[in-house]
Amino acid sequence: MSASSSAPRPDLPTRKLHHLEACLRPESQYQGVTTGLEAVPWPYRAMPELDLEAVDLGVSFLGRSLKAPVLIGAMTGGAERAGRINRHLATAAQRLGLGMMLGSQRVMLEQPATAASFQVREVAPDILLLGNLGGAQFLLGYGPEEAVRAVRAVGADGLAIHVNPLQEALQSGGDTAWAGLGARLQALVPQLPFPVVLKEVGHGLDVGTVRDMAGAGFAALDVAGAGGTSWARVESLVRTGQVTRPELCELGVPTAEALRGARQAAPGVPLIASGGIRSGLDAARALRLGAEVVAVARPLLEPALESAEAAEGWLRGFLQELRVSLFVGGFADVASVRAEPG
Repeated sequence: MSASSSAPRPDLPTRKLHHLEACLRPESQYQGVTTGLEAVPWPYRAMPELDLEAVDLGVSFLGRSLKAPVLIGAMTGGAERAGRINRHLATAAQRLGLGMMLGSQRVMLEQPATAASFQVREVAPDILLLGNLGGAQFLLGYGPEEAVRAVRAVGADGLAIHVNPLQEALQSGGDTAWAGLGARLQALVPQLPFPVVLKEVGHGLDVGTVRDMAGAGFAALDVAGAGGTSWARVESLVRTGQVTRPELCELGVPTAEALRGARQAAPGVPLIASGGIRSGLDAARALRLGAEVVAVARPLLEPALESAEAAEGWLRGFLQELRVSLFVGGFADVASVRAEPG
């Protein structure tokens, strides 16, 4: 699609499958940039004075109770294989009391036959569920009607609006007309009758963007920092089969830096930490930097391709790592971690 066109793209379902295949390749990950979370100190208490099983991971987020501060991050949709992945992930989220963010629903709005791949309420009636649309689409004809339709059609509790200029710039036919998007979103968000999250896709929300959007009414910001999956690399792999512009593909704000910047630029706005969250200790460190919850995507892709049980098993291990991290740090609950920011 050209930068100024809002015509439907019949190739979207196929592209979604190509994205999945590319994400499974090691070249899709940042090569020279880390999240920075590994440098965040984590305390160790030889006598933590609490019981491991007594550590409380429960939190409230966007008005919903979660059994742990974890969302399954946005991944996919638009094809039958993607639908299986979403149902497996949603089943795991339901069993564990976690939240979930759907992949971009643009394909669903433009090609209603793909809607079934986003329908997960049958297997996950109780989870916090967020829909997902691209910010650029709101400069190409989308408005409140499309946002409401995306949320209502899947029974979601809110909407994530993703911004991804680097990915679009390296995508064949990407949407690259972005002038005026900030004003458009500032006008849009107050019109929507549900929580709206602003998120990047893995290259990081910078301080300037956070500051500009701090008063727009977003219910939370997902910093989606650099250090995990580079969607610029993914697009290069989809387009050419290899990473052809590695320097560009390494651009971004590392997750730890993005969290610190967002905490300072928009105090009081809830933060989601995503981008390279690979372990429970990563999650604990992100909470210490001010995140309310973390979102995990890429590590769940392979388990979700297998089964709901495999996805649940990976998540149980992740949650146990998070619990142990809090235990040895002497933290009885998530709130006490966030009370001592790093």
